[in-house]
Amino acid sequence: MILAAEWVLPIAEAPIHRGLVAIEDGIVRGTGSWPDAASPPDGSVALGRVAVLPALVNAHTHLELSHLHGRIPPGPGFHAWVRALMALRRSDPHRDGPPVVAAAAQAIADARACGTGLVGDVSNTLASVPLLRQAGMPAQVFYELIGFNTPDPAGQVAAARARIDEAGTDAHDVRVSLAPHAPYSVSPALFAAIREDLDAHPAALATVHLAESADELELLRAGTGSARDTLVELGAWSEDWEPPGGSPVEYLAALGLLDRRVLVVHGVQLDGADLERLRAAGATIVSCPRSNRHVGVGAPPLEAFYAVGVDVAFGTDSLASVEDLNLFSELAEARRLAPRVTARTLLRSATLAGAHALGVDGSFGTIEAGRRAALIAVRVPDGVSDVEEYLVSGIRPDDVSWPRTGLARTPHA
Repeated sequence: MILAAEWVLPIAEAPIHRGLVAIEDGIVRGTGSWPDAASPPDGSVALGRVAVLPALVNAHTHLELSHLHGRIPPGPGFHAWVRALMALRRSDPHRDGPPVVAAAAQAIADARACGTGLVGDVSNTLASVPLLRQAGMPAQVFYELIGFNTPDPAGQVAAARARIDEAGTDAHDVRVSLAPHAPYSVSPALFAAIREDLDAHPAALATVHLAESADELELLRAGTGSARDTLVELGAWSEDWEPPGGSPVEYLAALGLLDRRVLVVHGVQLDGADLERLRAAGATIVSCPRSNRHVGVGAPPLEAFYAVGVDVAFGTDSLASVEDLNLFSELAEARRLAPRVTARTLLRSATLAGAHALGVDGSFGTIEAGRRAALIAVRVPDGVSDVEEYLVSGIRPDDVSWPRTGLARTPHA
């Protein structure tokens, strides 16, 4: 099969005008072009005035919170928003029932319709694992643990690992591993137990919410503020805990969690020294700018991320804090916040950088020989000359389609 399109964006290379993609058995065999004055080659599948690019990678979301869509207004402050979220989850009579499952399944379908072909999903229940498999959506699911004063961290991790083993894993389907929530919700002992599990499973990845709010910085530096108030209110505060006194990145490094295998999510409060440390460690920052605005923590310093050279991927976060799971909308917000970053760089973050962060850049994220043909086509209006800039301007789901490429378990049009 040969696909022919007005543009092909390999991501790892410059866009190809009047591009071709050769596919065999669901695998890309190569790319090329045809002469400007000629028609697409005989026998090719002519897609018309579209841009073909790798499926997008949503590197951070919470599918099991999809039933909370539109139910939590923007927060006046981060922990006020968190308390509203937790109160709603506790009081919801359907928190473990069919409405939650149905909303998560619909969220997967909606993400697919927006061009997403790989997700990093954070789960507290593993409810998304069978849903992702049924939908044929490749994913890395992070089984998230919370416990600031948990009495038996090792036991908590062992029980979670048993659930992961029961759920199963597959290198090209839905993989599952453990992850800590955040410095304000996980004790040093629980962090250490999770690190031990990570070391025992060399192929596993983890993720952590880090430097999301100023409240988090105050807790780590002085042991005071809204984060502590929330823990006290929930009965989760530990009088034995002592503030480490440094930044969230320094704290993560001291706990042994700062490396290539741990995705750092949000990073709104990171400074230059923190970013240099993340770059040196090979960590990826997963930025969710629309969610950051909704929960009241401000805008991530995206241009600083790129200027330092740290890897950046994008996520939507959950439908509890964002209007949709359209990663193209996330790209449009990133373009607004980082006007000096090139469109090509932003598109790489939404594809190859996300696939790299999730450990599958050998299969996803680019159009090149040997990669899976998980490809989307975006309709491009007449008059567009800079296709990369157009793709970061905000694309609607009805302008996205999935060419049939013969790839098993990949969304079809």
